[in-house]
Amino acid sequence: MSALETIRPGGAAVLEAARARRIPGWYVPAKRAVDITVAGLGLIVTLPITLAAMAGIVLVTGEGPLYRHERVGLNGRPFKMYKLRSMVTNAHERRHEVRHLNEADGPVFKLRRDPRLHAIGAFLRRTSIDELPNFVNVLLGDMAIVGPRPPLPEEVAHYDDRALRRLTVKPGVTCLWQVSGRCELSFEQWMALDNAYIDSWTPLGDFGIIAQTIPAVIRGVGAH
Repeated sequence: MSALETIRPGGAAVLEAARARRIPGWYVPAKRAVDITVAGLGLIVTLPITLAAMAGIVLVTGEGPLYRHERVGLNGRPFKMYKLRSMVTNAHERRHEVRHLNEADGPVFKLRRDPRLHAIGAFLRRTSIDELPNFVNVLLGDMAIVGPRPPLPEEVAHYDDRALRRLTVKPGVTCLWQVSGRCELSFEQWMALDNAYIDSWTPLGDFGIIAQTIPAVIRGVGAH
């Protein structure tokens, strides 16, 4: 049994049926070339910010600043996503304490003032600095620069067929949802944007989303 079938029974058949769009053969290698270039430059340019954030995390938590969290990627394959630590060490074990405060609809959990955030965690989330290590996942091939954000296994377990289509492309560092309001949007709007991307993406179109990401991060709308 595949990893996806373990998480979401019947998911493999849904993904197979969803592969309707044909793309030119050069799209995939072109996208990968863009991914490697942007991720490499991104790591270099943001290195001072990342190092400063890591030092701050160590100072306020006394814990390691990096952590790996399991996510679901292309074709339902699980992988470890790199992030900067924005929550206290036992945050995942404490989810039951805050689940009733969930401000999102659908099978996702979002909370503006999550009490599990450490002293600078909210700042890291609001500025998306905690996501900078995602560039490492791009270089490893687990993620792309542009694509649906990688979901948690427990989220995928509750996906309907429409949401499962997100797994037919590589998850990304940024996406249409990220530049269109993020957590201000409903789960249905989020899925609609991801499906619109899947149905129409091109290597050139990815540059447009990348260009919109920087001002979206600066504005911080819906980031938490």
